[in-house]
Amino acid sequence: MQCDYFDAGVCRSCTQIRVPYATQLESKDADAKALLHKHAQLRWLSPVASKESAFRNKAKIVVSGTHQNPVLGILNREGNGVDLSECPLYTFDILALMPVLRELIQRASLTPYSVPARKGELKNILVTASPSGELMLRFVLRSKKLLVPIRREISWLQQRNPAISVVSINLLREHKAVVEGGEEIILTEQQTLPMQVNGMDLHLRPQSFFQTNTAIAEALYAQGAQWVADAAPHTLWDLYCGVGGFALHSAQALPDASITGIEISEEAIASAQRTVDEKGLDNLTFIAQDATTFAVDAQELPECVVVNPPRRGIGEQLAQWLEHSGIQTVVYSSCNARSLVKDLEKMPSLKPVEGRVFDMFPHTNHYEVAVLLQRA
Repeated sequence: MQCDYFDAGVCRSCTQIRVPYATQLESKDADAKALLHKHAQLRWLSPVASKESAFRNKAKIVVSGTHQNPVLGILNREGNGVDLSECPLYTFDILALMPVLRELIQRASLTPYSVPARKGELKNILVTASPSGELMLRFVLRSKKLLVPIRREISWLQQRNPAISVVSINLLREHKAVVEGGEEIILTEQQTLPMQVNGMDLHLRPQSFFQTNTAIAEALYAQGAQWVADAAPHTLWDLYCGVGGFALHSAQALPDASITGIEISEEAIASAQRTVDEKGLDNLTFIAQDATTFAVDAQELPECVVVNPPRRGIGEQLAQWLEHSGIQTVVYSSCNARSLVKDLEKMPSLKPVEGRVFDMFPHTNHYEVAVLLQRA
C-alpha cells in the first residue's frame, strides 16, 4: 500500500508498509508458530488476511493548530500537529467526515488544546464507524467550556453528514498522555452505535471497546464459535467479554447451553445486554465484574471458558486457576502472542491443539492469535 504520509516521513506507525502484504502475513504466521514451537501437537489453520486499506473503523484524532486553521492527526515529538486526515487506513466513511470536522471547529470556534502551552480546550476527536456507515463522534475536552457550542451544532452536523448517530463529550481535565478521560456526556438521543457483525448488532456505548478491524473481528468470533460448537459444552464463560462478541456468537452456536459473559466495564456490559434483549437470547447472562475475581470466587465451574484478555495476558492467578480447575476446553484469543506463551507455561495441562493468526493490524508487526486448548 502506498501512503504519502509515510513517504514524507511524517508518520511511521505502519512500520511494515513497504513490505508486500503477502510477505507481512507470512511473517506473522511464522512468528506465531515460532513462539509456540514447543507445542508439537498444535495444528495451524491458514492465517486470516485483512484488506490492505480502508479497514480501520476507528480514528483517534489529535486536534491542534488554531480554530481558524485546525490540524487533524497526531503530534510530533515537539508537540506540534501533523495532519493525517487522509490516512488510507480509515474507512471511507471516516475519511468523508474529516472536512466536516474541520468546518465544525472553524464554525463553532472550538479552540484546540496546545500541549506545549497547556492551553485550549479541544484535545481529541474519537470517531467510530459501523459497517452500515453510521458514525459515533466523541469530543475530548479539557473542561465543559465547549459543551454548549458543540451541543448547539449537532443539528448542523447531522445535516452535513446524516450518518452521525451518536455524539458525546468526554472530559480529560488533566494534562496527561492518554486519549480520553473517565467522564462521558452523551448529547444525542441515540446512545449506542450498532456494529453489524456476522448478522447481529453489537451495540457500542461511547467508552466500549471494539476491535479496530471489523472484518477480522467477524472472522475471529466465527472461529471461536466454531471451536465452541465442536466442544458442545452445556455451560460456558466468556471472560474479558467486552461488548460480548464471543459470548453472543457462542449463544447462537449453542442455543441450549448456559453462557455467562464477564467484563469489568459497566459500559460494555450495558452494551452487551442490549444485544441480548434484541436477539432474545435467554441462555446468555452478562455480569460487570473483574474476570479473575469472578472465576476464583465461583462455586460452580463451567465446561468451557473463553478468554480474550488485554495485551498483558490473563496473569498468574487466573492461569493457575484454569490449570487446576479441571475445565476441559479453553479458547484463548490473544493480541500479544508473547504473553500468551507465558500464560501457557502456567497451564501445562491445557494443550494447544489448534491455532490461527488473524491480521487485525496490517502494515505493523502486531496480530491476533487464537488457540483452542484441551486438557490432556
